[in-house]
Order: sequence, then structure tokens, then C-alpha cells
Amino acid sequence: MSLTLDQVVPEGLAWRAGRVLEIASAWLSTLAAAVLATLMVLVVSGFVLRYAFSSSILGAEDAGIWLNVAIVGLGAPLALNSALAMRLDVFHRLLPRAAQAGADVIAEAMTLLSGLLIAHGSYVVTQIVGGTNAGLGLPEWIPFALFALGGGLVILFTGLKLVAEGKVVTLVAAAALAALAFWLAGTGVRVDAGLPKSLILGLIVVVGLVVAAPLPHAFLAAAFLVVPFGSPLPEPAILNSAVSGIMKFLLLAIPFFLLTGTLLARSGVATRLIEFAAALVGHMRGGLAQTTLLTNVFFSGASGSSIASAAFGAATFQPELERHGYPPAKAGAIIAATSVLDNVIPPSIAFLILAMATNLSVGELLVGGLWGGLVMAVALFVVIRLTCHDAPVSAHASGGTRWRLALRAVPAFGLGLIVVFGIRLGFVTTTEAAAMAALYTFCLSLWFGVGARGLVAAFRQSATEAAAIALLIASAAPFAFLLAVDDISGLIGDLAAFFGQGPIAALLVSAVILFIVGLVLDIGAAILLFGPLLLPIATAAGIDPIQFGVIMVVNLMIGGLTPPFGVLVFVVGGVTKVPTAHLFRAVLPHVAGLTAALLAISLFALAWASLA
Repeated sequence: MSLTLDQVVPEGLAWRAGRVLEIASAWLSTLAAAVLATLMVLVVSGFVLRYAFSSSILGAEDAGIWLNVAIVGLGAPLALNSALAMRLDVFHRLLPRAAQAGADVIAEAMTLLSGLLIAHGSYVVTQIVGGTNAGLGLPEWIPFALFALGGGLVILFTGLKLVAEGKVVTLVAAAALAALAFWLAGTGVRVDAGLPKSLILGLIVVVGLVVAAPLPHAFLAAAFLVVPFGSPLPEPAILNSAVSGIMKFLLLAIPFFLLTGTLLARSGVATRLIEFAAALVGHMRGGLAQTTLLTNVFFSGASGSSIASAAFGAATFQPELERHGYPPAKAGAIIAATSVLDNVIPPSIAFLILAMATNLSVGELLVGGLWGGLVMAVALFVVIRLTCHDAPVSAHASGGTRWRLALRAVPAFGLGLIVVFGIRLGFVTTTEAAAMAALYTFCLSLWFGVGARGLVAAFRQSATEAAAIALLIASAAPFAFLLAVDDISGLIGDLAAFFGQGPIAALLVSAVILFIVGLVLDIGAAILLFGPLLLPIATAAGIDPIQFGVIMVVNLMIGGLTPPFGVLVFVVGGVTKVPTAHLFRAVLPHVAGLTAALLAISLFALAWASLA
């Protein structure tokens, strides 16, 4: 017999906890939005000073990095229950009710343990780190204090959420389990399991995935739980590795690109893109589906995030597709499949993370992603024509209508000039280009009448999404370190050598590994963990590193559609309420088409390698 809320807590306590959580979330999101706005002003001001006055702001780069850490600290608790928390609930939903209750305790215990680790570990680091930042004149421990704040807020928000939901028994059990694990991991007890430490960490993360714990917190909890098994990373080193993983100026581009996409949608410019796309392809077979595809090709130049695109498309196109006779599952599958383009066609957050992890050129990756994304778009175009032959089409738009709609959509196309050409030609750094794009869409929003409430909401949403992505990057850093210590790259190299020494063997082994990884991990985590491992093997076999980077991202994006963990399918299912099992069946033709595109891109890379 399960305990009810009235049996566990006084009447009204759940309501009060929910109210406190609501107020705290509003304040935190507003603070995070203010920090993001300050960050945008800082980066844009530095760009203007450099070009207009041949000057600069002393310590601007460090200030920007610290502000980004502040966004993570403020936004981490807000992202706990968003799609970007990356809770994979496939297995959880298959468990019996009693087992689900146990899984909930383990999942929340991992979140609480992660919060404890962040708060306490970061505090310990603040006591160790000395010195003053030369540019800012402030103590170097401040970023770690900001990260510690995030850990404490994660604990607070988790507790408030569970009380508000009436799950006090779950909270008490999870808190006791987290406290016990924290104490055991810190006692100095060591156990020799005879296994690589990275493998043990990976197995603990798998447990976290099965019980639907947030992926970043599963990573951090696992990094701490592997300490008794002989991990070379004690608690302070884990936090130092995590915070160092996000203290890179390049990563400031992520919140700016997210803000750009959000503002583009709120300003109504995204609607103009849809109208222009409909005028170009709406009369073709599967016209509305083709419009969805072409809109994603256009919109990719703004958001850089497939998850953001999937959520936007599900809210925008799903009702229209269903109204025009598309079955709900087919409509959702089209939206999920076309959203993969946003992490391939520039600007791409995936390529930013890959460049950060492997030191590849951002500009060259973006150009490579442009061509790779167009190949994928052609493949999806063919699939839609073959599978939507009975769908209604719109009237053929006249040349004058197309020109009129093209002119209306011109403001959106200006983003491509700022981002792709600005970076490729060296006029701006990646972070500056992203900040200028955000400023550009901010001005468009003002021009098209977006009010203060809409602008604040856009900054809030973008800051929360950016915090979730940055926390994932931070949480993957300790795992990546253990993979290097255990020489997993050497094992992968031996596996590739078993199949041969040439580029074909390297691509086959990489494809298999990336496919398996893409079934389980978010693309950002997969890139951080396996990009540095696979890239040296591919380049040693003669494959161009930029082309391999494109292959890697495309491969992982296909994993975003593949059962059982395709994150894009779950995002669309969460917005549209279409069962994910139905979506997974409907998306299979699109997965086949994208796999054909991946094969074409790989064959080109092989041909290029043979000519080199």
C-alpha cells in the first residue's frame, strides 16, 4: 500500500512547496536572463571597440567565461525537468509500478549526490585555488563558487519538486541513499574490481539511464562513485575538471545561438521563412512536409540546435500537418527527421563542441557541415516524395509571389552572412559572430514589435537551455579524462587494425561505435567523449579531419532518431503527445534515407583520402 500525500505531510505543504518552487524559478530565470544579456553586451562591445577604436576591454574574455559559469550555476536547477535534462524514460516506463518507485529513488539520489558533489567539491576547490585574475583583479576561486551555488540550488529544487509532487517518501529515501553514497565515497575505502575505471563509471551511468536520472547528474554522480574503485580523480579534481571543461571562450557561442533561434521565432521572422518555403515547394508531392523540410534548412542558419528545432517544429507544424490529413505519427516523424539538419547546417552547436574537444577549425567545420547538411536534405526530400504521395498539396505560387515572400524573408538570411561568412573570412571569432547574430535578432524583435515580456521570456528560455548544455559538457569532462587514462583510444585503434589499416576500416569501426553511442548518449556528450578518441584514428588512416568531423556529427544525429533512445523523437513526442513507439516506427524511412546520405558523405571522404 503506497502512502498518499495527506498521510505523509500536513495539508497544504505540497502547495506551499510548489509555490516556493515557482517563485524561485521565476527569480532564477530572470537573473540568468540578466547575466545572458550582460554577456551579449560585453562581447558585442569588445567587437565594436576592436574594429572602431582599435581598443579592447581589459579582462573581457575572462569576464565572459565567468558570466557563462554564472549562467550554468543559475540555470542548472531550472533545467532539471526540461527536455534538456535528458531523462531517458524508456526503460522506466516498462518497469512494474513497484520497480518504478525504486527507480525513482535511485534517480533522485543520483541528482542529489551530484548536487552534493558540485556544492561541496566546488567549495573545497575554492579553499585550494589561490591568486588573483590579472585582467579582472578578482580572486580566481569565484567561478568555482558560482558552480557551488548551482549545486546547492539543484539540491533545493529537487527537494521542493518532490515535496510539491507529494513524493516525500521518495525524497527521504533518495536523500538517505545520496548521503550514504557521499559518505562511503569520501571515507577513503578502496575496492579493487579489476576493471578499467572508465568502464565502471560507464556502467554506473547506464544504471542512471535505466532509472531515468538526468544525464549530466548521472555522469557527475558516477564520477564520484568510481572513486572507491581507484579512480585517479578525487572529489576536488572531479570538480576542477568539470569547471575547466566549460571555461572556454568558444562555448559562449552556445547561449548566443540559442538566443538567436528563440528571438527569430518570437519576432515572426521564422513565420516569414515558412511562408517563403511554402511558396517554393508547397505545390510538390508532400507539399507541407517539404515545406517543413525547407524551413528547417533555412532555420538551421539561426538556432544551431536540433532539440530547439524539434520543439519549434512540433508546436508549429504538427497541427497543420494533421489538419491537412497527415497521420499524427507520420507528421511527428517528419518533424523529428527534418530537425536533424539544425545540428549539421551552420551554425551548429554540435560543431562548436567538436571544435572545442578536438581543436579543429570552427570555420572549416561549418563549411563542411553546410555541404553535409544539403546532402541530408536531398535524402529527406526523396523520402518525403516517396512516402507522402497521397498527401494534399497547395497551389503553385507565382513568380511574383515568390519574390515578394523572398524579400519578406531577407532579414533572416542576414544571419548567414554574419555567422558563416563572418567566421570563414576571419572578420569575427565564432563567439563574436554568435553575439552579433543574437544582437541582430534582438533588433529584429524590437523592429517587429516584440514586447518586453516576450524578450525577457526569450532570454530566460535561452539561458536555461544554455545552462543545461554547458552542464552536460562539464559533467562529461571527468569521464573523458578516465577514458584517456585507460587508453581507450588505443583499444579502439587495435580494433580498427584488426579489420585493416586503411580508411575503410577506420570509418567502419567509427561508424559502429558512433551508432551504438548515439543510441544511448546525447550528441554533445558523445562528441566530448569519443571525438578525441576517434579523430586520431581516422586521420592516421588518411581521412581528412574536417570530413571525419562531419561524418561523426551526421552519424550521431541519426542516432537522435533511432530507437530506443532517440532524443529528437522524445522531444517531438513530449510536445505532440504522440506515443514514441508510433513515432519510432514512422521515422524508419527517414532513418534509411539519412543513412544513405551518410554513406554518400563517407564515400566522398574515402575518395578524397585516396587522392591525397
